[in-house]
Amino acid sequence: MDYVIGDVQGCFDSLQALLKKINFNEDRDRLHFLGDVVNRGNKSLETLRFIYSLKDNANMVLGNHDFHLLVCALTPKKPNRKDTFLDILNSTDKSSLLDYLLTRPLFTEYKDALFVHAGIPPQWNEFDVIENAELVHQSLRGNNPGEFLSKMYKNEPVLFKNELTKEEKCRYTINALMRIRFCKQNGELEFNHKLNTNMNPTGFKAWFLHSNRALKDKEIFFGHWSTLKGVDVNNIFALDHGCVWGERLTAYNLSNKTFTSQKSLERS
Repeated sequence: MDYVIGDVQGCFDSLQALLKKINFNEDRDRLHFLGDVVNRGNKSLETLRFIYSLKDNANMVLGNHDFHLLVCALTPKKPNRKDTFLDILNSTDKSSLLDYLLTRPLFTEYKDALFVHAGIPPQWNEFDVIENAELVHQSLRGNNPGEFLSKMYKNEPVLFKNELTKEEKCRYTINALMRIRFCKQNGELEFNHKLNTNMNPTGFKAWFLHSNRALKDKEIFFGHWSTLKGVDVNNIFALDHGCVWGERLTAYNLSNKTFTSQKSLERS
């Protein structure tokens, strides 16, 4: 069986309880994590070690918290007071775990579906996603990922244009695929609002509510937006159900199309 799992965020105990519920067998089943496997919860190291140990039976896309961990590990930027991944930064196997994250993609394909952490700008088709994500992949897997990461932690540009520099294209791609919530039809990003879709800022919509989305016929699974409630949009699967905030961790069975949730054990 193949399962897609929403944001774990270091909630290792909830993850193990969820895997027990679905009778996960690492010799038979495969897990697809939608990013943000670390941070905010208390067991980031256990969570990342577990996913890494599964080898080919697990994959994950990079989320903004995983990316933030890389930035704090490989650039002069220091963790902030809310970060809970110091256990990873102080671990004996830090290098292996960071190398694993550096090789994780920003999106993956599964049959006709796409897995991404936050979403996909409405103006981008699949070729646009592949082409621009690959620019980021190449830099993360290059000889000096720290130098690259040190230039990526900005909100600009908020709009994608072909005449952008490679660095600017990478920064937009990272912000779009890892952080997008509200945007305009042309893909202009907005980062200040995090509530439900009925609280959208003027002129913006949730990325998946734009009627002319290039990928509206493609199934898209994403996490990142824990305050989303009642999403009922064709081909859209929102799987961050707020485990780290005391709600649920959810797995979606791609074979029989069923959801299984585990009540959070971290803040019960």
